[in-house]
Amino acid sequence: MNIKKHIPNSITLLNLFCGCIAMVFVSNQDFEIAFFFVFLGIFFDFFDGFFARLFKVTGELGLQLDSLADMVTSGVVPGSVMYYLLLNSQHDISNCSYIPFLGFVITMGSCYRLAFFNIDTRQTDSFIGLPTPANSLFMLSLPLVIKYSDSLFILELLTSQWVLLLITAFSAYILNAEIPLFSLKIKKFTLKDNLLQIVFLTLSFLLLVFFQYAGVPMVIIAYVLLSVVNNRFSLDGKTK
Repeated sequence: MNIKKHIPNSITLLNLFCGCIAMVFVSNQDFEIAFFFVFLGIFFDFFDGFFARLFKVTGELGLQLDSLADMVTSGVVPGSVMYYLLLNSQHDISNCSYIPFLGFVITMGSCYRLAFFNIDTRQTDSFIGLPTPANSLFMLSLPLVIKYSDSLFILELLTSQWVLLLITAFSAYILNAEIPLFSLKIKKFTLKDNLLQIVFLTLSFLLLVFFQYAGVPMVIIAYVLLSVVNNRFSLDGKTK
């Protein structure tokens, strides 16, 4: 029995396990613990592919399993978070009890992206549209920004139904938008080939240090903006 070939899929299942635990904490509106388990699940999601390439055991099963695990950790969980944010929001649109369910538009957008990703041959070295893990971290950070922010403007902004529904709609859009985004995978160990990644990681570190949870959505926004700039000016040194 070749144990190596089962290691990547086992790591993928740990991602799914973390997503299931996060879902329990989200249902109890314990968003901080949920954020931790989503982050841990995304950590496993990053390394399942790494070990699959390392052990040369990539295959169709791993690809499908990865998307199914992501559907929970980076699909159902962020949609549920938005459901509770809308449930607890200021009812500046309507008191309709069905509005919070629109948060699951994020889940549907994530599902469509994950399915399309599996059949899109363009997304091997980079991404088209925002990856679901990045979107998930963005959504999981919102209730923590609300909890720890001292800014009345931020609090009013992130508890407004209008704003939350706009975030929901934009999330579903950016997940599936035809916008090329760079990958954090390091394949060549040279400064020139990884300059964009180094700039992004350095910026991310600084944002998280100075802004903590509020830095998480800033990091995701910076990722998209850097990708757009890279597409325009080829910061990674590649010919577009």
